[in-house]
This record gives sequence, structure tokens and C-alpha cells, in this order.
Amino acid sequence: MQIVEVREVTAELLAAVNGLLPQLSATARSMSVADLAAVVKADASRLFMAVEEEKYYGMLTLICFATPTGRRARIEDLVVDGLARGKGAGRQLLAHAIQAADAWGARAVDLTSNPARLAANRLYQQMGFVTQSTHVYRLTLPR
Repeated sequence: MQIVEVREVTAELLAAVNGLLPQLSATARSMSVADLAAVVKADASRLFMAVEEEKYYGMLTLICFATPTGRRARIEDLVVDGLARGKGAGRQLLAHAIQAADAWGARAVDLTSNPARLAANRLYQQMGFVTQSTHVYRLTLPR
């Protein structure tokens, strides 16, 4: 399995992302070419894909931003195709993102995970992530 940073949107990439999104969230909507291009072109984000034999098996978005207390990084939308789970793709995606965040100058990498995702949470802990004693708040904006 190889981890690649996406630099251009192709039809194959769009189909792969749209195939992975329902495995990430039942409420995720399909992306358009413009939606995916906005992620790929954004200065503050990097989209990484797990690829083997020209097939995409997983993805992760790394977001890095400056704050008054230092540069931070956040991992979003980490998902591995059900057929590839348990083969190390998630671990490789995380390791690649951590290295990229470090190279970007981040002082920490955050992520959130549903507590019911037991295997994912074990992986995060194995990779050195520590549960924080904080609340995550969300305000959903009308769209």
C-alpha cells in the first residue's frame, strides 16, 4: 500500500472518494468535481489517499493552521474501505499525516472519533494519540 498526496482531481479519484464517503458517515453527501478540487487546492489542507495497484483503499484529510498558541494540525475524514480494513492502510495514512504535520511545523495533531469505532480508537491509541478531557461542540449552520 502506498500513500499519495492528491494534487489533481481525476474521474477515478472522484469516484473513489464518493465510494468511501458512505463508509465514513451515513449522512455524507457525494462530492462534485468542484467540491473535491476545493479540498485539493486549499492552502490549509492536504488530501492523502491509500493506493495499491491503481485502486484507492482509503483517505484522510490533514488540516494545518496557525493559532496564537502555535501551529496546529487536525485529521478529518479518515476512512479505509471495508475490504481493506486490517491491512495497515489506516496506520499508514496516519503515519504519513503525522509526518506531514511535523514538516508543516505543527505542535500537535488532533482528531475526533466515535467511541463506538473500537478498532479505530485502538489504532489511534497505538499511534500515540491520547484522549483529551474536553467537550467537542458543534453548531450546524443552515445550508
